[in-house]
Amino acid sequence: MESLMNKIRKLDAYPKISEDFYNRTLSGGFITIASSIIMFLLFFSELRLYVHTATETKLIVDTSRGEHLRINFDVTFPALPCSVLSLHAMDISGEQHLDVKHDIVKKRIDYQGNVIDSRPDGIGSTEIERPLQKHGGRLKQNETYCGSCYGASGEDCCNSCQDVREAYHRKGWALSHPDLIDQCKREGFFQRVKNEEGEGCNIYGFLEVNKVAGNFHFAPGRGFQLSYFQIHNPLASFQWDAFNISHRINRLTFGDDFPGVVNPLDGVQWNQGTLSGMFQYFIKVVPTVYKAVNGKAIKSNQFSVTQHLRGIDGESFQALHGVFFFYDLSPIKVTFTEEHISFFHFLTNVCAIVGGVFTISGILDSIIYHGQKAIKKKMALGKFT
Repeated sequence: MESLMNKIRKLDAYPKISEDFYNRTLSGGFITIASSIIMFLLFFSELRLYVHTATETKLIVDTSRGEHLRINFDVTFPALPCSVLSLHAMDISGEQHLDVKHDIVKKRIDYQGNVIDSRPDGIGSTEIERPLQKHGGRLKQNETYCGSCYGASGEDCCNSCQDVREAYHRKGWALSHPDLIDQCKREGFFQRVKNEEGEGCNIYGFLEVNKVAGNFHFAPGRGFQLSYFQIHNPLASFQWDAFNISHRINRLTFGDDFPGVVNPLDGVQWNQGTLSGMFQYFIKVVPTVYKAVNGKAIKSNQFSVTQHLRGIDGESFQALHGVFFFYDLSPIKVTFTEEHISFFHFLTNVCAIVGGVFTISGILDSIIYHGQKAIKKKMALGKFT
């Protein structure tokens, strides 16, 4: 057994020097302190990377089909009343949503931004205390009212201001004087719009659209389709000299938020006096999937944007006042995956840090020690100048 121990002892790669031969130096002490601090900082940095997750990014082709795109928005128009503001959406597949009212909330605001009223009843609509009997419905007792469509329809009844407006829109006519329409007077439509003159509107909510290129826009007046063009009736009798489309985009996202997402239009504001015209945002939407370390996947989107203000000269048939968001989809999908560094990788890095710093410190200490000895020897021989 003693012979085996001696053989093992001879394999020792770190021969020990007796304590009587140790020579500790001041420079060695400073190097030891500095190397200890460096090792601690590097170890702490590596520990932080191990505790936190790392995100790996991949680019793949988006092969998804038949999905929908959710657009969340919150836009404030400080000089455009809610009564004349409407939301419309359309895409290249031909699907259109005119005068969107569902999943929308509007807030009437004064010139200082204070909320006057808030209703989840849609955009461009008004509350009717006593609506007229709808055509084709069951008439109330002793009520035989059948409202005129004022030449816009043949035998149909227009029993509400909305019916008259829709009949005019189907004809492609502008409803220039709603104050002369009996249904609009009974519902107080004219007075409601006049009462909101000088107010602003905050609109927020969301849209569910097909996952294809398209646009949605906010514009004064109610939209309708004429041939292949989308036209807006801005209610001529209420039209001011120029619609002020000054606006602030409080929030605009395509899908749910995820860690690290940046929405470039959040907080964008255009408020330059009487800003009028056709304001256009051209958006490139990039499908994104964020996979958390717990296995939860968030399907969302990122986007980039450019903007342009187009003046209205009155000659363009399709040009109109409003704020337009044109979006297109990228064929490339971005995938973010959260991952933890493995313990063995962490242990390997820690050993490399300790061993590397210890070795470099030893080399530096040896250079300084032997350099000092050489200088002292030359000084003793009188050869050092």
